[in-house]
Amino acid sequence: MKNIFYCVCFLLTIGCANAQKKDVRTPAFDATKRPKNLSDTALLELVQKQTFKYFWDFGHPVSGLARERSNQSFDYGNEVVTTGGSGFGIMSIIVAAERKWITREEAAGRLNRIVKFLWKADSYHGVFPHWLDGATGKTIPFGRKDDGADLVETSFLFEGLLCARQYFNKDNQTEREIRDRVNWMWEQLEWNWFTREGQEVLYWHWSPNNGWAMNFPLRGFNECLITYVLAASGERYPVTSAVYDRGWAQSDFFKNGKEFYGIKLPLGFDYGGPLFFSHYSFVGLDPRGLKDKYADYWEQNRNHTLINREHCVRNPNNFKGYGANCWGLTASDTYNGYDAHSPANDHGTITPTAALSAFPYTPEYSMQALKHFYYDLGDKIWSEYGFVDAFNEGQNWYATSHLAIDQGPIIVMIENYRTGLLWNLFMSCPEVKKGLKKLGFQSPAIN
Repeated sequence: MKNIFYCVCFLLTIGCANAQKKDVRTPAFDATKRPKNLSDTALLELVQKQTFKYFWDFGHPVSGLARERSNQSFDYGNEVVTTGGSGFGIMSIIVAAERKWITREEAAGRLNRIVKFLWKADSYHGVFPHWLDGATGKTIPFGRKDDGADLVETSFLFEGLLCARQYFNKDNQTEREIRDRVNWMWEQLEWNWFTREGQEVLYWHWSPNNGWAMNFPLRGFNECLITYVLAASGERYPVTSAVYDRGWAQSDFFKNGKEFYGIKLPLGFDYGGPLFFSHYSFVGLDPRGLKDKYADYWEQNRNHTLINREHCVRNPNNFKGYGANCWGLTASDTYNGYDAHSPANDHGTITPTAALSAFPYTPEYSMQALKHFYYDLGDKIWSEYGFVDAFNEGQNWYATSHLAIDQGPIIVMIENYRTGLLWNLFMSCPEVKKGLKKLGFQSPAIN
């Protein structure tokens, strides 16, 4: 079971592990001059707005998509853009427009550039690769055999694109073009192709050069729930409910039901795994009142978060800095590379996105962490793009890097906590309502 868990995390993060030291961020930022004595609301607004700069100021100048990270990955230079991280970035642009950090026209202009680029970019049976060249739209291999379709990253991208389609609803040329291109791309996603000739499970990868050689079926529970929801919601090439019930929900690491630190965990690996499991699918998919025959997903995500925090509070490994105001284990950069941190894989590295993207589930505890990160550690971890990726006080290590897949959920999940904006947009999609009903879900948004 543990091997399967680390395989899932490895597939998400393999490209990050070889990040170069060279930094391509904008120059000097003086964290000591950050505003102090802010109200809770003002602090949340500042963190969202500052983090948004990663996607707006640092977005790729040609495509508008989100760069994978703020330092170079492998030897590909500055052109690497990330499919899933761009989905989170699109949602961030919607937040920025709604909060008037940018105008609606500016946001629509950037989104139109993004969808025009994606419409011409490489895709495979309608599914995008993990990485694209942000200037040309050509595939950049994520691994030796991972040089084609990435169904999970594409699902994260379409969480954002469907929200954009719902948000940009005005009757003008720019917003019509956004909606049209999103619909065209959405309709051409061949979800059923990824059942690999009719198996009752979805597969993560397919390559025109290597076929199904990656051979990774998507079984729960992890960050991939959104992939099954969207696959069931597909317009022309959907999958059946049997693919969900017999593929996703039938594995030896789907149901749990045990208690950890006195907190029951309905689904998933012991101790819940890294916290991105409760973030990536749920930036759009609203867990409030979301239930199926397997779990109550609000309970799942909240308890997963509480277990993660309680582990840091009890700190069985006696790592420096851990406590009630310093918690959050998830996948991120660390002092010796990249790792998928969790209570079962804890080496003393705290990742701000873990606690901050949990704001909807644990607002009081997340606010404790936010104030500590900002006021107490801000000289070391606050930057021009919000908080740096991670830190390890025992190793006296503080990242200078930022990753799109970590920055985006901070903005979006704080917004969902404040207003429910992205949840409301995503759940308003008629296709999503239909797909959830097909899979047997209940939700106030679809009933």
